[in-house]
Amino acid sequence: MKKEMKQWGLLAVSVLAAGMVHAKTQVEPAIALQLLETQNQQLERKIVKVADNVYTAVGFHGANTSMIVGDDGVIIIDTLKGPGSAAKALQAFRAYSDKPVKAIIYTHSHGDHIGGASAFAVNAKPDIYATAGFGSAEGGINKDVNPVKGKRNVRQFGRKLPPEQQTNRGVAPAGTDDTDGGDGFLPPTILVSEDGYKVEIAGVELEFYLSPGETDDALFVWMPNEKVLFAGDNFYSSFPNLYAIRGTAYRDVLDWSDSVAKMATFNPQVLVPGHTMPILDPAIAETALQNYSEAIRSVYDQTVKGINAGKGPDQIAHEVELPAHLKDQPYLIEFYGTVPHAVRAIYAGLLGWYDGNPTTLNPLEPKLKAQKMADLAGGTQQLTDQMNAALKNGDYQWALELSDQVKWLDDGDRQLARQTKIAALRALAAREYNAPNRNYYLSYANELESGQLSEVWF
Repeated sequence: MKKEMKQWGLLAVSVLAAGMVHAKTQVEPAIALQLLETQNQQLERKIVKVADNVYTAVGFHGANTSMIVGDDGVIIIDTLKGPGSAAKALQAFRAYSDKPVKAIIYTHSHGDHIGGASAFAVNAKPDIYATAGFGSAEGGINKDVNPVKGKRNVRQFGRKLPPEQQTNRGVAPAGTDDTDGGDGFLPPTILVSEDGYKVEIAGVELEFYLSPGETDDALFVWMPNEKVLFAGDNFYSSFPNLYAIRGTAYRDVLDWSDSVAKMATFNPQVLVPGHTMPILDPAIAETALQNYSEAIRSVYDQTVKGINAGKGPDQIAHEVELPAHLKDQPYLIEFYGTVPHAVRAIYAGLLGWYDGNPTTLNPLEPKLKAQKMADLAGGTQQLTDQMNAALKNGDYQWALELSDQVKWLDDGDRQLARQTKIAALRALAAREYNAPNRNYYLSYANELESGQLSEVWF
């Protein structure tokens, strides 16, 4: 317990050093690395004893897997991404029990929680529990867009980054072995549709509660006697990923907030998240759930207020902030999700792409707009000079945006625009402590440099 609190204390120190980092995720490079290094403590590979006969494996892949030891067998909650990582976690668990696996529980259907089940089912035929809606994790995203979504997924998680560019994935360690992802998936055998479903497995009393949030098919697991709550991916130590930049359908953030609030009413002594370290302090566990729910709801409410005031998503995204008492909570720092991304997702989820401004009903085609910007600047060379000046002066976002204008110009220096974009992306990445943003910037820059992206569509 003391070690856990020390880790959280170090994170709080880093937050203060960064100077209210909640306002944006761009800080000085040294501070960005300090924050990401501190978050790595949440991802360290280890077995954590969370209660008598209850153990959680952290850092064996991106997600957590947990083992509950019963009278004549064990229960596994979530199974990691593939059988290779799952087998390593099971081997570590075997230091605490060699009893057979009686049951597997899926908290939701994301691949990093279900792909390793076969490793736990060797020489056993466990019952496998999931919600009746299991499989709806992606919210109905059309499979037609899987090609581009796959590319964006690789960038978001930095899967192809060289070791020297890797930090972490926000709520998961970098450099996980994904070669066998999904190979060990076993379909559920018992589907739960009843909220508060109660079952006894190997002498252990368990309760399952439906909890839509990050996915529509989520549940959380409650051990009433031990007061241990397994939250799945509706809670982890980071501001939640209310929108994933790889591309997701709208995640109903009100459902997410309500589900976390429901968890808090159980007053758990221990909180086991789907990623990052378990919270073993009862006071922190309950408060963290309450604050997490409030943070999600606050971003939603502020966004809706901005919408009804006639504001567009970009303006609202720059205005919404977490309430003062939540800003520097270590489990709400924007290592994985961000407030601006959430705002834009909520806007699109409620109203679609149109921001209500007639100017944006039929905007200019990008190439024509770029030419008009060049004319406004006094010509292509003047626009290019502005791009160069922005990069030199450390105005990296502006340099990035101007490079996307220069690239369209027939008389523009597309190679210079490409090089400027690479430099700006890497400069932004160096200052970024939100892991998906950082990984995406770096991955995209590397693709540009290696020629993987076309001359025009970079």
